[in-house]
Amino acid sequence: MAEHIDRTGLMNNIRYNFDYLAKFLNFTNEDISVLNALAPVLFPCIPSIVETIYKKLYSFDITKQYFVLRNDSFENFTETNIETDHAVKSAQTEFRKDMLTMYLKRVLIQTEWNDAFLQYLSQIGELHGHNTSSPSPSPNVHYIHVNALLGHLEHLILEIIWKTESLDANNKRASIRAINKFFWIQNNFFTMHYGILLSKKISK
Repeated sequence: MAEHIDRTGLMNNIRYNFDYLAKFLNFTNEDISVLNALAPVLFPCIPSIVETIYKKLYSFDITKQYFVLRNDSFENFTETNIETDHAVKSAQTEFRKDMLTMYLKRVLIQTEWNDAFLQYLSQIGELHGHNTSSPSPSPNVHYIHVNALLGHLEHLILEIIWKTESLDANNKRASIRAINKFFWIQNNFFTMHYGILLSKKISK
């Protein structure tokens, strides 16, 4: 008999939404442990990953434009001409790089995917999505760019795993599966904020 899944719960309860997706993808505590075990392997590579990601973002004017938009949190930020400046450097960009670094590290060291962590993953999507209810203005990054970014980020990580000689075939297989499942889960938390927005408070 098919398990019943409540559609309202999927739309309004982050935990219920995640539990369904995790069950569908067979994302388990074992996968979380695999991500944790990857921390020593990936941490030294994160600075290079972040720089490679931003190099890719700057290689297209349509994605580079988001980094010359003034953010009210950076009063001293001066807009740069994206047509002539090939290395947009600002406090705002450095802050975003730091946030990406912290994000990757947190995902790898998170041992319990509790409600607070799921809320964090959801907020990552909310920061980029078309959420007019957010207290800070959304950059309104079109989803096609987010999707491409997540795909490129995953490929960079998988390439590192594949080339890591200290990982045997079984560990590589488990690591690739866990990373792949994670990115589908994170992508789901992005799409929530490009369509149906979940409530900010987790339903109990």
